Amino acid sequence: MPNAPNALRWDGSAGHYEVYYLTLTDARSGVGVWIRYTMVAPLPATGEPAAAALWFVVTDPRAGRPPVLARKTTLPIDRLHARADPFELRAGDATLTDGRMTGALDDVAWDLRWTPSGRRYGHVHPLLERLGAADTVLELPHADLSIEGWVQWGGERLELAGARGGQAHLWGSKHARSWAWVHCNDLRTAGDEPAGDAFIDAVSVSTTRAGREFGPVTPVVGRFAGRDFRSISPLRVLRNRSRYSPAGWRFEAAGRTRKVIVEVDADRERLAGVTYRDPDGEFAYCYNTETASIRLHLYERARRVGGWGPAGALHADGRAHFEYGQRTPVPGLELHLT
Repeated sequence: MPNAPNALRWDGSAGHYEVYYLTLTDARSGVGVWIRYTMVAPLPATGEPAAAALWFVVTDPRAGRPPVLARKTTLPIDRLHARADPFELRAGDATLTDGRMTGALDDVAWDLRWTPSGRRYGHVHPLLERLGAADTVLELPHADLSIEGWVQWGGERLELAGARGGQAHLWGSKHARSWAWVHCNDLRTAGDEPAGDAFIDAVSVSTTRAGREFGPVTPVVGRFAGRDFRSISPLRVLRNRSRYSPAGWRFEAAGRTRKVIVEVDADRERLAGVTYRDPDGEFAYCYNTETASIRLHLYERARRVGGWGPAGALHADGRAHFEYGQRTPVPGLELHLT
């Protein structure tokens, strides 16, 4: 496996998809942005050629503004180019490096930059990845970013100064049957002070194995009060409790000495509905927002009395990034990109 977490994993063969995405929320306006650079190499039976794509989605909580704007363009695969060291990805005229993302399509454009933290996180346990047991691998090259630059859509240009967000990379052969995902690195304390050096990134998936539903499997990574948190071992991800829907998600995850209980709430009006397609041609339907809210309760293992003791609470109102997905469209929710 390449050492660089953002290195392109596609080797040119069929049956593979790969995604790079950046999510952010601007604290001053409350606007959230989701940008994706993708590729898919379909299986021969689909009759479809390999292709790349650029996606740009805005979720806007401001009064009088459209709550969702979504744009996408598809490119021939020969317009996708990648270099591992130093990392650079080009999809058409759009670029992504370990410190910058630029691009444009239709009436939208972006020029974003950040300083990498130097810490990487992964949701799939290294043993499971080596065994090829995961249909999709999710890596966080840049989980906790302060983002500068600008985004532009619909004639509006939004200047960003310290917007909070993260950049992720995933690859595999097939999406899950259903899933939920959350990211937040704009957490605040119970006294509404910035938490600092804190983030959470979690995913919960249900898959099909031998014709039977399996899951949810819930790996969680994060950092709280300057200490990393990981709950990704094969046993823990099965034990972590999880219930999700398009309206939100409640889950628990335990590490060796700490545990989190998390609640996520999403506004239906600001869910951007989009369609994914697997290499085998099957569709999945995803509903994403960068303006969700999150409440996180942290617990420490109480060695003297056993069990868990409270160790603080964090929250973010309208500044968490949430996604829900399943294999059929959700009734009553608009699909903005198909």
